[in-house]
Amino acid sequence: MKTIATLILVLFIGVAAQAQNSAKEVKVATIEMGIVTATATQEVSMKNTIEVARLYKRSDSKVKHALSFTTKRDAAKMA
Repeated sequence: MKTIATLILVLFIGVAAQAQNSAKEVKVATIEMGIVTATATQEVSMKNTIEVARLYKRSDSKVKHALSFTTKRDAAKMA
């Protein structure tokens, strides 16, 4: 019964989809534009500033070392 109901539902949806009227083609108004040959230029000024950027290979090694500390209470106790 479930199979028959599913088959009828699928066929009904398929027939309903094919029965739809397709929309008529709508013509789009086109706009013609000319070619622009002039280009705008801007002057770039270079300032004489000296800045140093430092590069560290391991940026968080000091943080990991500081967070990996151990205390006397962390040590395992022998019974």
